[in-house]
Amino acid sequence: MKPDVLIVGAGHNGLTCAFYLAKAGLKVRMLERRGVVGGAAVTEEFYPGFRNSVASYTVSLLQPRVINDMALHQRGLRILDRPFSNFLPQPDGRYLLVGGGLEKTQAEFAKFSEADARALPAYYAMLDGVADVLRDLALQIPPNAGGGPAALLAAAKQGGRLARMPIEKQRDVLDLFTKSARAFLDGWFESDAVKAGFGFDAVVGNYASPDTPGSAYVLLHHVFGEVNGVKGAWGHAVGGMGAITQAMRQACEEQGVEILTGAPVARVLVEQGKAVGARLEYGSEHRAAIVAANVGPRLLYDRLIDPADLDPDFARRVKGFKVGSGTFRMNVALSELPRFTAKPEPGDHLKSGIILAPTLDYMDRAFTDARATGMSKAPIVEMLIPSTVDDSLAPKGQHVASLFCQQFAPVLPDGRSWDDEREAAANLIIATVEQWAPGFTNSVLGRQILSPLDLERTFGLMGGDIMHGAMSLDQLWSARPILGNAAYRGPIAGLYMCGAGTHPGGGVTGAPGHNAAKAILQDRSILGRMFRRA
Repeated sequence: MKPDVLIVGAGHNGLTCAFYLAKAGLKVRMLERRGVVGGAAVTEEFYPGFRNSVASYTVSLLQPRVINDMALHQRGLRILDRPFSNFLPQPDGRYLLVGGGLEKTQAEFAKFSEADARALPAYYAMLDGVADVLRDLALQIPPNAGGGPAALLAAAKQGGRLARMPIEKQRDVLDLFTKSARAFLDGWFESDAVKAGFGFDAVVGNYASPDTPGSAYVLLHHVFGEVNGVKGAWGHAVGGMGAITQAMRQACEEQGVEILTGAPVARVLVEQGKAVGARLEYGSEHRAAIVAANVGPRLLYDRLIDPADLDPDFARRVKGFKVGSGTFRMNVALSELPRFTAKPEPGDHLKSGIILAPTLDYMDRAFTDARATGMSKAPIVEMLIPSTVDDSLAPKGQHVASLFCQQFAPVLPDGRSWDDEREAAANLIIATVEQWAPGFTNSVLGRQILSPLDLERTFGLMGGDIMHGAMSLDQLWSARPILGNAAYRGPIAGLYMCGAGTHPGGGVTGAPGHNAAKAILQDRSILGRMFRRA
């Protein structure tokens, strides 16, 4: 039976979009290239007996509304809180623990600066106040430039809260959206360790220096989530990130969504200026009145749509849409837990995000090196060891670790390929961890390597971009992905976008999928009751 909607890609945003559309009564078919749903949010065995979240690896930004509407907890999803947000070893043998409550974090800050400890409550209050604005906007369709009176009204409504904020709060918003992370943090703190503890968020999935203007916004983007009702917290999905998308799959199938795996789309079909379906790589065609793409803008418009079907100005601009998050991803099987020189015995610090980037200067050098040679001499490494809280991932007494690494150029200079350099980069990352945790190298039983090119080939992340596109001011809100085509509606009739290349951007949020479904239902004048409050 011909569906009403085809969704290209069954990542978490595509699954979210499919659920809401099917719940509103539409017939939905999903076409997924890989043999498993979930996109980059999947759990797989990467070494005999060892399983892990392959690409995305931690949870915070997943919208509570999506969790509730899709009944993910009732379908078995459990998210465990981290005891601390981050553990940062320092070169002098000390360490900083961030999170675990205000008083604990203040005590940690006081080891480095009493003034920073005193400044922390005001900083948290400021950040939470601005993050609340993002939380409100995350599940709203951004106004579309050129959309007439309706778009102007939406812009006034969404911008109203900002306009009503006290001038001091408006200054905070301006700082976070325009300043570099360093300039922003310098206005609050004096300790290099403390600034690194917060500044790391500014380079996560961001091929940039903490000195790059606008990098403070990326810091903010990573704190507007919550875990189990605690704002700004991060957690672990038991069973890995695939537990989220498998629960989403159940919710979709209960609503009648048809999901086809092993169905790689080669071309979005356009006839007489309207999207009418998709052709698979092996030739079969699927047709529907609506096509929604859960892939990034660059993949969609550069590879899946005939250039002749695009307006030349739009085609030129989308080629300028910035991708490439500088990310290199590894999963390692370990015979034992690492012992960090700064804190060698097992403890709650190993259940947190372990950040091997002690200062903003270190992060800046990592980016500068990558720009010059393609990879950092001393890369930024975040390590999570989910098996410390989830014994389903590794054999008893052994562990898995996620290594999320920055800065690695999306495209190497001098014509070099990541196929030739991936092992050297992986060795560099292991050696970096070894410097902080002697013996780590010998504990590695096996490893899975995902260079920027591997991320593109495996998950369709152009340039290895985990965000589907840079989170810079020119690619946010009504300009994500392109001004005039930011309300989840593509430049071709019947074509919609529901992935992280749309508002509010990257991370496992479900927000783009939720909002795209709302836009589709609005256009069909069957807006479901579930959206009337949003």
